[in-house]
Amino acid sequence: MFLGIDYATWWFMIIGAVFTGYAILDGFDLGAGALHLFFNKEASRRIALNAIGPVWDGNEVWLVIGGGALFAGFPKVYASVFSAFYIPFMLFLTVLIFRAISIEFRSKEPMLWWRKMWDYAYCFSSATIAILLGIVLGNMLLGIPIDQDGNFTGDLFYFLNPYAIMVGVTTLALFMMHGAIYLVMKTENRLYTKLTIMVRNTTIFFSICILLLSFYTLLYIPHLTNTIRHHTWMFLIPVAMVFSIANITRSVAKHRFIYAFVSSSITVSLLLIIVAIELYPNMVLSTLSPAYNLTVQNASSSEKSLTIMLIVAAIGVPLVVAYTSFVFWTFKGKVKLDETSY
Repeated sequence: MFLGIDYATWWFMIIGAVFTGYAILDGFDLGAGALHLFFNKEASRRIALNAIGPVWDGNEVWLVIGGGALFAGFPKVYASVFSAFYIPFMLFLTVLIFRAISIEFRSKEPMLWWRKMWDYAYCFSSATIAILLGIVLGNMLLGIPIDQDGNFTGDLFYFLNPYAIMVGVTTLALFMMHGAIYLVMKTENRLYTKLTIMVRNTTIFFSICILLLSFYTLLYIPHLTNTIRHHTWMFLIPVAMVFSIANITRSVAKHRFIYAFVSSSITVSLLLIIVAIELYPNMVLSTLSPAYNLTVQNASSSEKSLTIMLIVAAIGVPLVVAYTSFVFWTFKGKVKLDETSY
């Protein structure tokens, strides 16, 4: 126990915080990529690429940390989830590689067909990653068919259900809004003007998606709202999320881009906090029987292992945060194209 909280719960919160950091940081990268084909001019596409150029690969480090922390803290959950979502994860890794190749290869040749090919690959891979992340999250909320040993018993395409697809589209909409806001912060002149319109449109798109998803959840998946229903004060969390979304377009209209980006980041965080609250103490819900659920307690590593890793995390995570902050501070300001640009 530490501060009255058991170590397994601490690890649940740490893993949640790391994946939240990944969603905030790589979320705007993926959103910028999903918007890439909306820019018609070569200069605009280059500026959009160079806006994320110094940070996109570092942002993906948070995904690696999250996966490693999940394996170390909850090996049973890691085994069950990766077995259940084998196809989505393999597809995820494939498009992740294509996304990196697209960013690096696009500027290597001057031919128009070459650059267009990588533009399409970059946009498609970014959008696909966002949708796949949402599909996995949707299935985790809905539950997956695992037996008493944590073995997946569904078919290969079990993950393609309406609710998970709806969560995937909502995730894409969220990242597109987040990415548009980040690009507004990094651009100027005509591209800036176009992006302010994109921020408004993507915010509307996300608002529609989250409303539809919320109604679907309330009507057809009531087990995901039990905790908030029984703890009235938790209703403040979705209310705060509504206000953070409303503050985005207001901040952009007043040219307060940092406030808009902070509001967007808060929206991402609050959504994942709601997910964590509704799942806890479960980590993987079994659709076969509640007795087969993988919980924070029955799926964690030994207490000694968790204690040692908690000390390592207390040292390592602040270092990663400091490095990430340093990179963003170093490359702050508007994007300027030069001979070293993508």
